[in-house]
Amino acid sequence: MAKKQDSFYFDHFVSCAEDSRRAAQMLRETLESFDPEGLKEKLDRLHEVEHSADMKKHDILDHLAKEFLPPIEREDIVSLSQNIDNVTDKVEDVMLRVYMNNVQEIEPNALKMTDVIIQCCEAVKDLLTEFQNFKRSKTLKQLVIRINDLEEEADKLFMESIRGLYTEASDPLKVIAWRDIYIYLERCADACEHVADVVESVVMKNS
Repeated sequence: MAKKQDSFYFDHFVSCAEDSRRAAQMLRETLESFDPEGLKEKLDRLHEVEHSADMKKHDILDHLAKEFLPPIEREDIVSLSQNIDNVTDKVEDVMLRVYMNNVQEIEPNALKMTDVIIQCCEAVKDLLTEFQNFKRSKTLKQLVIRINDLEEEADKLFMESIRGLYTEASDPLKVIAWRDIYIYLERCADACEHVADVVESVVMKNS
């Protein structure tokens, strides 16, 4: 069982991951029940979640600056907190692109990719919940593999979606807008995988 002061970091990692999951769920709900007129309001709400994640990241770094002996290496705490926060940032980036590109209708593959991203974010939260027990965990490796598998699934959907744009869409503005959005959707899955990479690196260092 981690010491109380150590639990601060692990609890905050999980809390930040929950913000990422909430952001992804908000994105999915916005795209599923799409209303271009109400998009700015939804974007503002999602930004509140992103801001909450930022504040938690700053809390971690402020705490670390005063910490004498953190539970894992300082650079790993910094890297992990930044990478978790980056997931939420990337989800917000998707919504921003939908808004800035003045999208009026949602492509079906965008919903499929968002579903995968939600699964990625849920797996990241499960991973970070287990991370506190990384020295004894029997499930951490499988959670890392699951995130890797989901990232590969997102990659396949990305390729399929981009090809579909270039082979089926006749409006060049639609191609430009959705190519941009699909790129940012794919980056959400990449960001989740980066969190898993840092966790795997910490486990290897401490084995």
